[in-house]
Amino acid sequence: MEGNMPSQACKPVTETVSKDGLVIPIIDFAPFLNGTPADKHAVAISIVGAFKTSGFLYLKDHGIPPSIVARVFKSSAAFFARPQDQKDTLGWTTPQANRGYVRTGREKLSTVDDLSDPEARRAIPDIKEILMTRAIALGMNLPVHFFDEYVDQGDNTLRLLHYPAVHKDIFKTNPGQVRAAEHSDYGSITLLFQDRRGGLQARSPEGTFVDVTPFPDTVVINAGDLLARWSNDTIKSTRHRVVEPPKAYGEEDESEVYPDRYSIAYFCNPNHDKFIEAIPGTYGEDISNAKYPGITAGEYLVQRLAATY
Repeated sequence: MEGNMPSQACKPVTETVSKDGLVIPIIDFAPFLNGTPADKHAVAISIVGAFKTSGFLYLKDHGIPPSIVARVFKSSAAFFARPQDQKDTLGWTTPQANRGYVRTGREKLSTVDDLSDPEARRAIPDIKEILMTRAIALGMNLPVHFFDEYVDQGDNTLRLLHYPAVHKDIFKTNPGQVRAAEHSDYGSITLLFQDRRGGLQARSPEGTFVDVTPFPDTVVINAGDLLARWSNDTIKSTRHRVVEPPKAYGEEDESEVYPDRYSIAYFCNPNHDKFIEAIPGTYGEDISNAKYPGITAGEYLVQRLAATY
């Protein structure tokens, strides 16, 4: 039995955000990368536990150097500072391609700009995506390699997001004004790097929105709709939005303008040709208890993207 218990040194979870029934923990990924089998299992259980309750978690000690993250934020700011006509030449084209710059207002769910940049994508390692999916498999009591064949082609999307500076009066005179409207993500998991401005909020079980406060050197990870569907809704894809920065960040001076906000989102998806249906063990003994019909990952994502633009 001792081999199945986490070691005394492995304490992967620290509660950080807790309000209105929404708990978003900080989870230390180092024991999964370097620890004993029992340590790995403890981390995996913590990750899946967070996905089943809040759909959100923070990951620390994830293996991506802060210098790499800072470099990509710098590259993002440099791109968005380019003249508008230059950015427009790199415009988003089709749901099938899902690459390119998105001018403010084009995307229905939000008012953000986008550049899926191969150079930036190479600059941020993907936190060894197969390691993350192996943690999810282990935490769901599946064979540890269950997801490997579903994610080995890297059908993922990196988005460099820019929220332009905005006058504070806009939020005062327009109740309900947001920087990105309430939505859920489409794929399996999203890795989000935030700057210090804040503004990301997740919907709580009580229907309120709770600040997903930026914590240094952590990455926010949330489950997407496709993973929720795959898990027969045992995992939650929680709706979220971006609003004006909290007072701690947005009102630290007498400026009348909220500064630009930048974030980096890495949307992980199963291989587009893979057929996604309810995972064994999520629907009991009868497949008719599955809530959703099977669908290829690519078809599902194209359907969602086509409805968005």
